[in-house]
Amino acid sequence: MARKMLIDGEVKQASQVEEEAHFDFDLFVIGAGSGGVRAARFSANYGAKVGICELPFDPISSEVNGGVGGTCVLRGCVPKKILVYGANFGGEIEDARNYGWEINEKVDFNWKTLLQKKTDEIVRLNAIYKRLLSNSGVKLYEGEGKVTGPNEVELTQLDGTKLKYSAKHILIATGSKAQYIDIPGKELGITSDEALSLEDLPKRAVVLGAGYIAVEFASIWRGMGATVDLFFRGELPLRGFDDEMRAVVARNLEGRGINMHPRTNLTELTKTENGIKVRTDHGEELLADVVLFATGRAPNTKRLNLEAVGVELDKTGAVKVDEHSRSNIHSIWAVGDVTNRMNLTPVALMEGTCFAKTVFTGQPTKPDYNYIPYAVFSIPPLSVVGLSEEKALDQANGDVLVFTSTFNPMKNTISGRQEKTVMKLVVDAETDKVLGASMCGPDAPEIMQGIAVALKCGATKKQFDSTVGIHPSAAEEFVTMRSATRRVTASGKPKTNL
Repeated sequence: MARKMLIDGEVKQASQVEEEAHFDFDLFVIGAGSGGVRAARFSANYGAKVGICELPFDPISSEVNGGVGGTCVLRGCVPKKILVYGANFGGEIEDARNYGWEINEKVDFNWKTLLQKKTDEIVRLNAIYKRLLSNSGVKLYEGEGKVTGPNEVELTQLDGTKLKYSAKHILIATGSKAQYIDIPGKELGITSDEALSLEDLPKRAVVLGAGYIAVEFASIWRGMGATVDLFFRGELPLRGFDDEMRAVVARNLEGRGINMHPRTNLTELTKTENGIKVRTDHGEELLADVVLFATGRAPNTKRLNLEAVGVELDKTGAVKVDEHSRSNIHSIWAVGDVTNRMNLTPVALMEGTCFAKTVFTGQPTKPDYNYIPYAVFSIPPLSVVGLSEEKALDQANGDVLVFTSTFNPMKNTISGRQEKTVMKLVVDAETDKVLGASMCGPDAPEIMQGIAVALKCGATKKQFDSTVGIHPSAAEEFVTMRSATRRVTASGKPKTNL
């Protein structure tokens, strides 16, 4: 039911009142991460008067620190990938020996050099994002924002003074924050924020978790020479991914020297003279220099005053939105991780783009969540697009064909590294449409981006088969998997050989 308001004795729709009212801004955005900056810039380019606020920059986020660019740019994807590049060189140096490179037995790694380079890069990117906003005509405010009404925001500046602005539309784009688990001694642990800015490289690292962040940091620290123990509740890491590919990742992590502890939780951390004593629910004890909690993230809404103005949140604290990213309050919208839909930076960018088109061009545009590719930057990486075998079977009306290829990459035949690359296609047996693709091996994310275009266009297995491969390359395997590894009925259960 549309809201109505009594103005000068005349009943009007709320939307009419907004049209006739004067606002300081057409749009005010709280949060200048990837989604917020994209929405602000595009809205301004469409002619809107836009303001945006963000907490002051710091590599480690808190309730009072953040930075223009947001989690991905400052303390997520970008700095993490820089560390992955750094960690990869450890294995590359080992592999180089059999390619004729004579390397001294002792190869030193200077963590502080890489740390400084990483910090220099995120400082540079922070400045670039500020410049992008300025060049688009967006007014940037530094401080903490919160919503005080359907069309009003309050900004607390760095000196404590408060400013209030009215806006026809308010966009919440405050992202998410890492979570700690509630065990004795949890204050001795760190999250990914701190892990990206450690003063010293740990020699002994314990990682708790089974998602992206857990396996990525386990790979990073192991690649840099640390002893790494990875603890997780399930049988395999990366719950929600294709089971066969999860097994491949687990095998590769073990092959790289990471100690895997499935079906195991941490129960207590204790500070000792020799490090942090870690106790598990199996009664095991070990010492670590650092304990990383990679146990999930929560929408960053606690200090925004949203429920006080009537915005509905779900049980995780995420803003509940419709298919156009609008909340139950007509003038308040949300994009990115704060909505807890699909928490990926490119998805936040897509949602910000669609929001700007919907609100400021008169073209209602829904984000399309089909065939979004993503990657886990473990060493080696895993990348996927579309449906896993398990999800394909859940959704299938008929049989599913599974095509797999397991091989030793050409580079490994000379280096001697015993690490297989695995590729997989999931195909609808009736329509021949490719429903999903997965790859675990070097360059998987670079290859999967192109595969995602094909799946987005509705490619069939026949079209894959008729495509000429690039030789010699790993990528060509995606167009040479002629024979199905197995045919599975919708009522059947997938079987793996791994």
